[in-house]
Amino acid sequence: MTAKIISGVEIAKQIREELKAEVAGLKEQHGVTPGLVTILVGENPASVSYVTAKQKTAHELGFHSVQDNQPEDITEEALLALIDKYNKDPAIHGILVQLPLPKHINETKVLYAIDPDKDVDGFHPVNVGKMVIGEQCFLPCTPHGILEMLERSGVETSGAEAVVVGRSNIVGKPIANLMLQKRAAGNATVTVCHTRTRDMAFHTRRADILVVAAGRPKVITADMVKEGAVVIDVGVNRIGKTPEGKAILCGDVDFEAVKEKAAAITPVPGGVGPMTITMLMKNTVQAAKQFAGLA
Repeated sequence: MTAKIISGVEIAKQIREELKAEVAGLKEQHGVTPGLVTILVGENPASVSYVTAKQKTAHELGFHSVQDNQPEDITEEALLALIDKYNKDPAIHGILVQLPLPKHINETKVLYAIDPDKDVDGFHPVNVGKMVIGEQCFLPCTPHGILEMLERSGVETSGAEAVVVGRSNIVGKPIANLMLQKRAAGNATVTVCHTRTRDMAFHTRRADILVVAAGRPKVITADMVKEGAVVIDVGVNRIGKTPEGKAILCGDVDFEAVKEKAAAITPVPGGVGPMTITMLMKNTVQAAKQFAGLA
């Protein structure tokens, strides 16, 4: 049995088409244009690539989008003042500060300075708290994307044994919380594994749905996966370069071996990755609707 491939590229494309139509409707019927600012400090090549992709997507969907580049040596005080400016700007509905920030800036202080109603990354403690208790909020983008992938692929999560490998604030903790809630792609029985878990394979072999966000290449091997499981691989690891100098990527799952055992699996690249930017856009549209009193 070879697993069905859950393509984040295809699902993201579907959602973006839906968003494009929704943005056009907001403009025509209500005079509302979703506004997103991405703030980039310094010139980290990976960060430049990420914000460029975000801005490109925002333009394609018809957003009012602003790319605000700041020098590496910007003071924390100046960056906080910049965020305050965008907090007060009625044309901006979503604020994203690209991480990581230079060492002289306190990332937590910066993220907490963003108005929770414009926190389209879903990192502010107000949004995290609302997420935990199941209230309407901006969900963190990668976990939100995983929920969409499961739901749109027809994966039955209700009553399923779900195992999450990794306990980060960005992926592991939120996806575990969301999957146990009474919601679409929820109602699962959830176990979280991490670096101190004594026998990880014992837990992963029980999983009907296995979500892996460990940050280590091919840490999940075929013998750790139950026959017929659904495997969501969040990891993106650079493991070398092609002769042309292009990065060779792999996930946290041994894809080639596990796909012969799983019922469905996400590839790397082309799996969870494309969903993250798409859900950022979805959150920004939601923020614009809330600002206009339409949601």
